[in-house]
Amino acid sequence: MAGSFVFEAMPRTDLGRGYSRRLRLEGKVPAVLYGAGGEPVALMLNHNKVVKALEHEATYSHILTIQYDGKEETAIIKDIQRHPSRPIIMHMDFQRVNESMKIRVHVPLHFLNQEKSVGAKKGGVFTHNLTDIEIVCLPGRLPEFIVVDMLKVDIGQGVHLSDLKLPPGVEIIELKHGADHDQVVAAIQSPRGGDGVADEEAEA
Repeated sequence: MAGSFVFEAMPRTDLGRGYSRRLRLEGKVPAVLYGAGGEPVALMLNHNKVVKALEHEATYSHILTIQYDGKEETAIIKDIQRHPSRPIIMHMDFQRVNESMKIRVHVPLHFLNQEKSVGAKKGGVFTHNLTDIEIVCLPGRLPEFIVVDMLKVDIGQGVHLSDLKLPPGVEIIELKHGADHDQVVAAIQSPRGGDGVADEEAEA
């Protein structure tokens, strides 16, 4: 997996739309590297290699190495623009990483014990509202994923953002906005769909 976190790139000087279109036709992905007090750098990457790297979920929530023009810089993926109907990466944004500066990153959620939960054993149905959450932390604290353990969840109960166990130094962005942003991440609902905590909060 270590190789998945290295992106080989080349500098580009022409920033026009027409040039970007030609790059895509040549199998390249236009990209930009910015942040951490450095000047933005326009780059291009091999499309097939990018697609292969993005097949690994961990790529989205890891510190990456961007190699270009004989240099190496650490960064995270900040944005990916995809074609609306074709499997084409249109553009990528990489944000530089400074070990002393906190970063905001979306990390995936891994759900455990859905079928072994208290509610599932009673016939309840597992549902989830989120697949990832946005966190803030120092680069050295960045987790690969956050676990959502459903083992003790009964019918009509759910796991909220505030219930998640986070590594030290990691904060959830939504919770910084107040208690009313404490969303339901996942729940065990009645098989009839009438007793789920997510349904109750949606009605409220």
